Amino acid sequence: MSTRKLITISLPPLLLKKAEQLAAEENRTKSELLREALRFYADSRDVRRAATRESLFEVIRKAQKRAKSKPPNEIRKLIQEAIDAVRTEKASGS
Repeated sequence: MSTRKLITISLPPLLLKKAEQLAAEENRTKSELLREALRFYADSRDVRRAATRESLFEVIRKAQKRAKSKPPNEIRKLIQEAIDAVRTEKASGS
């Protein structure tokens, strides 16, 4: 019984070329390279989430400092609207 499963992924041509170059430079297969990249991504997930959360909290603190006269719920609403606008922009590819 095999301890590995075969999957197929698609990559844009430039990313595939970069993966091939890196694999060749490091004398490894593309599979080894991508397994390591996925392990690193999974292992660093909590750190990346914490950094993102801290960055967001810093933005909120700055917004609250600048808008002292506005109630916190209004500030949160404005921030959420800005986040939603960025997500919509990314989804539409603009």
